[in-house]
Formats: sequence, structure tokens, C-alpha cells
Amino acid sequence: MISVVIPTFNEADHLSLTLAALVPAAVDGLVREVVISDGGSTDGTLEAAEEAGAKIIFSAKGRGQQLAAACAVAKGPWLLILHADSRLAVGWETIALSHIRQYPDRAGYFKFQLDDPSLIARVWEMGVALRCRLLALPYGDQGLLISKALYEAAGGFEAVPLMEDVGLVRRLGRKGLRALDGKILTRSERFRQGGYFGRSLRNWSLLLRYLMGADPARLVKSYD
Repeated sequence: MISVVIPTFNEADHLSLTLAALVPAAVDGLVREVVISDGGSTDGTLEAAEEAGAKIIFSAKGRGQQLAAACAVAKGPWLLILHADSRLAVGWETIALSHIRQYPDRAGYFKFQLDDPSLIARVWEMGVALRCRLLALPYGDQGLLISKALYEAAGGFEAVPLMEDVGLVRRLGRKGLRALDGKILTRSERFRQGGYFGRSLRNWSLLLRYLMGADPARLVKSYD
């Protein structure tokens, strides 16, 4: 029923754990396929994907382009879009199936959690929850469970290197989104490296610039 879609670029250290969380649903038949859209990995990403039995396609590097390409070839009536370093919590498949049965006209996203026990990580998570509640703007690292019909009706992912997730959820709108009662665990290394406070300022700056019409191709330079 579900095609899981994951864009990758040198994600060998994280991809195996993300894929392992999908195994129970694959056994139950809920996950029909896993489509890895790779942007030119040179580490062990492709080997990890092959070992897990995922379908691999190749795309020009850029998350929007990679996701658009993967969603175009996905065969399931539902899409579950994940980042390679975001791992679904145990029991996610029950939550996903309930959403599919009850809310076919809405896209679901998971509760954001970091693999960092610090207090600042909990504050960051509360900030993400507040952003979702007030602005209806979940990001790609929260996962997105969406029917392919709704995905196509909303225009799908734009072939942009950044903000492809924001663009899609804005087109879905608040009425087209639903918070799921399940968590997704994301690697905190990238948050710690730049400092939580500094990264928060940068992310909000990029979001505001995007909402004011800035070109994502220029924004990605600041993001990198």
C-alpha cells in the first residue's frame, strides 16, 4: 500500500537504521516498496540500500529533484517521504494505517524528536511543535504520509535544492495536513555542530527569505 521514498547523498552511516525501522511494516505488507533516489553517493549508501532490497534510482543532486523523481516512479497509492537520517519509532505502522483508513484526503506528519538527551534538544522539539501548530509548517525531517492522488493534486515536489518540503505543505494548507500520534527520531549531529541557537536563527532567516520570494538555489548556499 505504501511506497517509502528517501533521497540520499552519502548517507551510509544513517540509512541502515532508517530502513530497519520499516521492516515490520514490510513483513505485514503495508510497505510495498522502498525507493531510494540517490544524488551521486560515493560512500556505502547504495550498498546499504541494496542490502535492504530497496529500489534505487539516480537523479541530479538536489532534494527536490530527487524526491520528484522517486515519487514519479513509486507504485503505491500512498507515499511515505522520509529523510535518510530520520527513523520512525516502533508502532508507526499502526498509526499510518489508521490515518490511511480515516483521512485519505489529508497528509500526515510525525512528531519531531532528536537523538540528543540535552535540555536544549527538548526546547528545540517544542519549538518545532509550536511552528507546526501555529504555522502548519512541518519540515521534511518529520516525514510525510500522503496519498499519491493528493500529492499530485497539490503539484508534487518542485525540482529545487531547498524548501521543497515547505513548498508542498504550503500548497496542502492547514486543512490538508494532520499531526500523527507517533514520533520520528532525527540525528542531532547537524544541529549540534552549528549550535542550536545559531541554527535556529539561520533556519528562520532562510524560511523568511523563501516566503518573501527568494530563489531556493541561492538559499541553499547559505544552508550548506
